[in-house]
Amino acid sequence: MPPTGPDTVNVQFGIDRLLGVPALLAQLKGRRAALVAHPASVTVDLTHSLDALIGAGVNVTSAFGPQHGLKGDKQDNMVETADETDPQYGIPVFSLYGEVRRPTGQMMSSADVFLFDLQDLGCRIYTFVTTLLYLLEEAAKHGKEVWVLDRPNPAGRPVEGTLLVPGQESFVGAAPMPMRHGLTMGEMGHWFINHFGLDVDYRVVEMTGWQPDVAPGFGWPEDRLWINPSPNAAGLNMARSYAGTVMIEGANVSEGRGTTRPLEVLFGAPDLDAAAIHAEMKRIAPQWLSGCKLRECYFEPTFHKHAGQLCSALMIHAEGPFYDHAVFRPWRLQALAFKAIRNLHPDYDLWRDFPYEYEMDRLAIDVINGGPALREWVDDAALDADDLEAIAGADEAAWTDQIRPFIRY
Repeated sequence: MPPTGPDTVNVQFGIDRLLGVPALLAQLKGRRAALVAHPASVTVDLTHSLDALIGAGVNVTSAFGPQHGLKGDKQDNMVETADETDPQYGIPVFSLYGEVRRPTGQMMSSADVFLFDLQDLGCRIYTFVTTLLYLLEEAAKHGKEVWVLDRPNPAGRPVEGTLLVPGQESFVGAAPMPMRHGLTMGEMGHWFINHFGLDVDYRVVEMTGWQPDVAPGFGWPEDRLWINPSPNAAGLNMARSYAGTVMIEGANVSEGRGTTRPLEVLFGAPDLDAAAIHAEMKRIAPQWLSGCKLRECYFEPTFHKHAGQLCSALMIHAEGPFYDHAVFRPWRLQALAFKAIRNLHPDYDLWRDFPYEYEMDRLAIDVINGGPALREWVDDAALDADDLEAIAGADEAAWTDQIRPFIRY
């Protein structure tokens, strides 16, 4: 049985600790601070971090919005946000997903210490992790401090996926890490500094009481409300599934955008039979279906892929009595769905050929996975589950060993 305990008792996120510890706040006195934030950057009482910091007397002189914007209003990938001036406080709000992805020298000159307060999903492709790396690199160049106000990894500690292949870096692939990295943003900052040899003044305002291996939350405290960190991150089921379902962005089947439960399905398409694909998945690798419940369903997207068409789909339920944190492996589950589609429909136009996160020369599925290994496994009829397991298992073991010194909780 998984461990149980009061994982919701006295869990404080980094922003709440900063505001609640006078000695920490005092270290910001007389200094210019910048805040990197999005809609989920809120305190325990749901006050946005920008309002809470200014209300506590912190001299916030600029703010930064990552992909989807400070307001979180940009729906899809490659939808940029412009710089603006905050109408209430009159400070500049710089976009890190507009004309630039990396803070410019002018942006860095707007503050002395940069407070990074982004809720992450624990997945390499979720671009906030790359934004953290770029901020650390620029802070090292310009002699600035970076404080991560740490937040939970809602997917918890499990590690999954192949390591990004050197030379395959992109905005969705900052470094040689697996898809599901198992770290908080504060811990990831320590790994970045070590891996890239950065000379930067860095600190983590750590959480207290966070127990990522304890039921029922397994990473997400039950007494904290879920606020979408991006428009399609609608809840914990999505956060748990995302390290697999995000790969559908590189395929011609639907990930459920244009519905109320995006990125919680293994596929949706008007020309596929979910029941047949489900049966083929069970035949190929039944062990990879563990830890969740798959439900055959239908949806009609109002926009995006297959808009206005009735799609047959498989929905993931990594929640409630169906969720087993110890065995759920969304990356393998999604790979298995692709393999089943390929087996049943060898000529299916599965891989979406379009610019993905401004990478023009590689297939989107390879950009997403940090290399071609998964696509090649899906497309090669001679390869079975053991072949992918051998590649991923070795990479996962290597990453787990590599990050051990940086675990703080």
